[in-house]
Amino acid sequence: MSRYDGLTGGAKAIMSIFLVGVIQVSMAQKAPKEEDYYRITTIPAPQDALIEAGGVQSLPDGSLAVCTRRGDVWLIDNPSMANGNQPIFKKIASGLHEPLGLLYKNGAFYTAQRGELTKLIDTNGDEIIDEYQCLYSWPLSTNYHEYSFGPVQASDNDFFVTTNIAFFNEEWWRGKSAVPWRGWTLKISESGQMQPWATGMRSPAGYGMVDDELFYTDNQGDWVGSGALWHLPKGVFTGHPAGLEWTGQKGSPIELTTNKFYSKIDKRRIKKNGRFIPPVNIENEQNPDFMYTVKKVFPELQLPAVILPHGVLGVSNSELQQDKTEGKFGPFNSQLFVGDMGQSKIMRVVLEKVKGEYQGAAFEFRSGFQSGVLRMDFDQNGNLFVGQTNRGWGSAGTKDSGLQFVTWTGRMPFEMKTVKAMPDGFEIEFTKPIDIKSAENLNAYKGKTYIYKYHPVYGSPQTNSENIDLKGVRVSKDGLRVRIVLSELRQYYVHEITLDGIRSKESGNPILHPTFYYTLNNVPDGPRLQSTEFTTKRSNLKRKVITKKGSTAKSKPLTKKIPTDSQIQPLLKTNTCIACHSKEKRMTGPSFMSIAKRNYTNKRIVELIYNPEPKNWPEYATPMAPMPNVPEEEALKIAAWINSLDD
Repeated sequence: MSRYDGLTGGAKAIMSIFLVGVIQVSMAQKAPKEEDYYRITTIPAPQDALIEAGGVQSLPDGSLAVCTRRGDVWLIDNPSMANGNQPIFKKIASGLHEPLGLLYKNGAFYTAQRGELTKLIDTNGDEIIDEYQCLYSWPLSTNYHEYSFGPVQASDNDFFVTTNIAFFNEEWWRGKSAVPWRGWTLKISESGQMQPWATGMRSPAGYGMVDDELFYTDNQGDWVGSGALWHLPKGVFTGHPAGLEWTGQKGSPIELTTNKFYSKIDKRRIKKNGRFIPPVNIENEQNPDFMYTVKKVFPELQLPAVILPHGVLGVSNSELQQDKTEGKFGPFNSQLFVGDMGQSKIMRVVLEKVKGEYQGAAFEFRSGFQSGVLRMDFDQNGNLFVGQTNRGWGSAGTKDSGLQFVTWTGRMPFEMKTVKAMPDGFEIEFTKPIDIKSAENLNAYKGKTYIYKYHPVYGSPQTNSENIDLKGVRVSKDGLRVRIVLSELRQYYVHEITLDGIRSKESGNPILHPTFYYTLNNVPDGPRLQSTEFTTKRSNLKRKVITKKGSTAKSKPLTKKIPTDSQIQPLLKTNTCIACHSKEKRMTGPSFMSIAKRNYTNKRIVELIYNPEPKNWPEYATPMAPMPNVPEEEALKIAAWINSLDD
């Protein structure tokens, strides 16, 4: 006899409704999260060890070396806290000038200080550095922004180092290379011989070797519309013109000069009332420059392999690491992981080579780090150690610095594993079989394409945006692959596509990170799918909500006056608001809820979007930049939504 058999019919009905509500709420509460698959663990540091990590290096014996922006190098035994034991910190070097990279090779450490590549040697085996040997030095102008990053070891055992450009008071928005080799990548041998390798770098904080080829990441700014990942063969120019100042120097593999560049490209150097003014984005600009159009004039210009859309996949991209753990870190072996300082998170990148050039897809991977992600390294057990700092910039998270590691829990996430370009669209591979019925519905997919301008303005809005027109899909019998056919592929554009209608065959859960961002430098050759080979079904995606009584009902119509959270997210993403703000948490800027408490009118918020007043928020180190590119209609919707959060 059931325990409910004694209930009346009405009571049974109420109990049934109640149980349905409880089950649905329980399922919602158990929706998979990033931490279910990749756990972040904080390494506790002693009070005298301020770990503003500039470099992280896993060592063969399982220990970890970390250099800090304050000039120290720490050796950490048992960094993964195996068997519940605490890590042991030992300072082995000090007095360095802001080292921003660390490499271990043949018993010695190597680091790039601001003005030199230094070899650190323990001569007597006591784990204390006794000798600081300068392998090669380069000039400094003493500008605050002249950071140097590296080294990374080349396939021939030489070293690569990247250098920042500078920013001065006059025209502070325009990056300059005030002394030789600023804005360059340098290749340096153990014997101290230097080869200029490439130029066009603005703020190349990220670097890494991928299958013995050099890649680096750069940050949005003047001439850099969005952060991105570049392949860096010798002799290329990656876009920022400051370093062209030194192409006449001995050994330069590049012939393009500053004068030749500016004879074809408008520098937009404008004076008003006797003072230079910063260039701003021109709305509805006719025939703006894009990198691919300029490449037709200057073939040495190297296009990004993968664009990391600004404000979506970070705001200040940092180091990249290739997963060579052979499955110890999950299903993404050989793929790339790219850090970001401002948003304190890590992205995932899948590369492929099409017609001799790299391109590929980027995805969200893991957020929630305690400070800005700058450096990463895998150990032999598949742990990804993450060194963090935010000094000078600000970042999401609760700390100014930190050291953590990411561990795969062993659970298989439901994710897009890879995305490959096809002559008529993309083929997506999943980590788990998908529900075929949901995947064959064209309404399960949505997306857009866009590009960034190439101009001296600080960053660029998403430009020439168009919604994708999906013609059809073909799902593999095993449910592990979907080929989507588009009416048009736009060469050189980012293809941002979201699969929020697809569900897992096993659990019915949505994809953990349902959006990919594919940079299409080349459209591959090959056969296109015929109309008889794909489905064109479209049906409404039914979404149910739980009412206060526990029953299910159709969603209520959305208010026209105040956008909902789901409605506002595309606007926040497109206009890069989420680069520095979140709904509830403090990031580089205040949370939207904190702004709501200021009781600004909608009109006043719009004014502050266009002309920020940093004095209103003195507790934030990074002032907000003007956002004149946000359409007024969208700015008003954002303002109305922000003020609704004060209820």
